[in-house]
Amino acid sequence: MSTLLDWVGSLIEVYILVLIARLVLDFVQMFARAWRPRGVVLVLAEVVYSLTDPPLKLLRRLIPPLRIGTISLDLSFLVLIVALQVAASVLRNLSASL
Repeated sequence: MSTLLDWVGSLIEVYILVLIARLVLDFVQMFARAWRPRGVVLVLAEVVYSLTDPPLKLLRRLIPPLRIGTISLDLSFLVLIVALQVAASVLRNLSASL
């Protein structure tokens, strides 16, 4: 059972890395508007977006953007990262106690 918990915890940590890759891609697209991924980067970007879009879209439906004047902040990414970190920590502690 401990091995299974370790394995699931490792998958969560890999998914967090995929989310960080999405954050990097979003920042690159935000600051370099003319940049378009090509070749291998395009394939990797497609994989990253395919893996991260479903949970982010679900959270965006559940958590409305935080409006501060004319600025709208999307908190779904932050909520997902925190939830995954908590889940990984819980699994790590459960695995250590078994």
